Amino acid sequence: MRQLKHKFNAKQTKVGDKKFSSKKEAAYFVKLQMLQKSGELLFFLDQVPFRLPGNKTYRLDFMEFWADGNVILTEVKGLMTPVARIKIDQVEEIYNVKINIV
Repeated sequence: MRQLKHKFNAKQTKVGDKKFSSKKEAAYFVKLQMLQKSGELLFFLDQVPFRLPGNKTYRLDFMEFWADGNVILTEVKGLMTPVARIKIDQVEEIYNVKINIV
């Protein structure tokens, strides 16, 4: 079977039994795991859904809960598309949050 090429040349990557849409996202996941083991990061969630108008859903890459009490929303992007920018702007406006782009 022929494997389809990603339109932005991202390479789907596995870490353990988890699949990520890019090497960059997988590397960020590994970094978060190490920070969690060190105790700096309490825990994190991945692929967090946010409901948007028009029955659409935006999936945030990571929601991080830090030991100092901060909660950081992180989107790992190799290339920011206009559609992604619109969805991120919508989430920030509707939910009154700031998304950190890595």
